[in-house]
Amino acid sequence: MAALERSRTVLALDVGGTKLAAGLVSEGGELLESLREPTRLDTGPQGVTRQLVALAHRLLERSALPVVGVGVGCGGPLDTALGLIKSPPNLPGWTDYPLTRRLEEALQLPVWLDNDANAAALAEFSFGAGRGCREMVYLTISTGIGGGLILGGHLYTGKSGNAGELGHIQVVYDGERCNCGGQGCLEQYASGSSIARRARQLAAEHPESLLWQLEPDPAGITAHTILRALEAGDVVVRGFWDQTIQYLAAGVSSVVHTFDPQRVVIGGGITNFGEWLFGPLRQQVARRTMPPLWQGVEIVPAELGDQVGVYGAAAVALRHLEAGLAGARPPGEAPPAPGRFS
Repeated sequence: MAALERSRTVLALDVGGTKLAAGLVSEGGELLESLREPTRLDTGPQGVTRQLVALAHRLLERSALPVVGVGVGCGGPLDTALGLIKSPPNLPGWTDYPLTRRLEEALQLPVWLDNDANAAALAEFSFGAGRGCREMVYLTISTGIGGGLILGGHLYTGKSGNAGELGHIQVVYDGERCNCGGQGCLEQYASGSSIARRARQLAAEHPESLLWQLEPDPAGITAHTILRALEAGDVVVRGFWDQTIQYLAAGVSSVVHTFDPQRVVIGGGITNFGEWLFGPLRQQVARRTMPPLWQGVEIVPAELGDQVGVYGAAAVALRHLEAGLAGARPPGEAPPAPGRFS
């Protein structure tokens, strides 16, 4: 970002199905202000847009420096070129919704939209655990599994803008059916929600497990329960966790073979497992990967924590500003009309 002035800021908006987050981020990557509030999904896309605009105006009023653009991160599928939200699972009813256009009309600033996982990858590359490398894969493991690719120092998004769906690498050829329509996807075996689901099945099959002492109600078993059982020395859960690591290692090894990265950055709630995750994962990926490709690869935790969505949205805006795209719009689109969104 060296070509940009250091005396300006960007507005970052992170759009999720449960929460909205907004922040002011300097061009040097400093988070100056941030706000968050629950997403009022029942108000529909226009109501949530009003929420975003209200958060934006609160931050704009506080900014002591010029705000030169707005970045937005949102779960896909998206049409980033046209600024459309195309029915993400966590935003029901948002079908071909022109979020970029609505925000430009309301804020009178250029707005750029990208997939939240791509945005997070760009954030870790720019401000976090990916600093200093040009080839990086970002993998976020929480409720689901998402990813982003930095190749040659640039975010790679593919022909349709949807590259990096790493949760849908198939690790079991005849495995469980996935919500994406595929079968045996990594997300079905190593995401937080799938770990919890498989752990509940494990508890039912093994009454001797400590899971019953830690959580008498099987419906309450989560990935955190698994971590507590591991720390308590539960042999049954240790076997379960070793199998989970094998699934994850198969996915990461496939990523290393495909993209030959310098660094694999892992974020999301799974990083709470610490060395229960990273130690055995590094060992298993090393075992599964051809030595010339494994040599020099680092598997490291993400650094930006629960603010990665805000940093990611900021990184999207900064990337476009650095490329000199401020104010650029797809062919055929008129500039936004003045006025606030209402």
